[in-house]
Amino acid sequence: MMTTEAFLPYLKCVGTGPKRNRDLTKEEMRTVMRAFLKKEVLPEQAAAFLLGWRVKGESLDEFAASIEVFDEFVKQEPLENSIEFGYPYDGKVKNPYIITLVAEHLQKFDINLSLHGDLLQPSKGGITLKEICDNTPLTSNTHYYDRATYFPELHAFSDIRAKLGLRSSFNTIEKLLNITESETAVIGAFHKPFIEKYITLFKDRYKKLVIIKGNEGTPEIFSKCAITIVENDEVTEIKVDPKDFGIMYSKSAERISLETSLELVKNPSDELLKLAQLNAAVILFLTGKTHSIEDGFKSIK
Repeated sequence: MMTTEAFLPYLKCVGTGPKRNRDLTKEEMRTVMRAFLKKEVLPEQAAAFLLGWRVKGESLDEFAASIEVFDEFVKQEPLENSIEFGYPYDGKVKNPYIITLVAEHLQKFDINLSLHGDLLQPSKGGITLKEICDNTPLTSNTHYYDRATYFPELHAFSDIRAKLGLRSSFNTIEKLLNITESETAVIGAFHKPFIEKYITLFKDRYKKLVIIKGNEGTPEIFSKCAITIVENDEVTEIKVDPKDFGIMYSKSAERISLETSLELVKNPSDELLKLAQLNAAVILFLTGKTHSIEDGFKSIK
């Protein structure tokens, strides 16, 4: 049982300034994360640690140890023929989610989509996947898991994170939690350092890890992007450009509301529909259902 006094040495690791801050060992980080999730730490201490950890800069060992502790708490529900999708918990701001449209095209291919979400987390202030799934009829192959149910201990940190109002270290490690024990995982990333972190942290947790430089940090393709594929310790990269498939979708430059986002998917334009078809074709290729994205696109069309 962690006490207020016992937690101070860990807090000093991230809260004493550049000269005295240091990375925690894996064992120290496991101790901290268990104390967090078991609510053995005062909210003020938790907030101070989260802020200090972020400012110090997180080590890969600290991230890895945290994920190991997450595994002790996450309620898993194995799902056959599934792909886990890792969406950011700070939402999308300028464009709708098209994953529900993508799912429709994958139904006949016996592919289950594993999605998970929670309340909005800082700092983007976007529309969450939870809001979309709570307000959209989902296809039979779309399985949404709410963090309040599958990982209530981390869900309980939503209030502290909202009050901080800043991106925390949790943002990096909460997107892929292997809830459905899927062999393939698809995650979105924008900056190259995060791509490298995701490879290190998640490549051994899935047979195939896919990192898409997608729209607003999600695994959704709206424009020309790179896709990194990690399998059997081999890393390959492919490029996908919607224009090569005759898609001329114009991304929004303005913030959209939840109502607008839902309406855009409920009554999609021809170009948005084709974008969803392309995203489905990419999934078919990544799962070995087709020999190429082009073949997948033709079979869906």
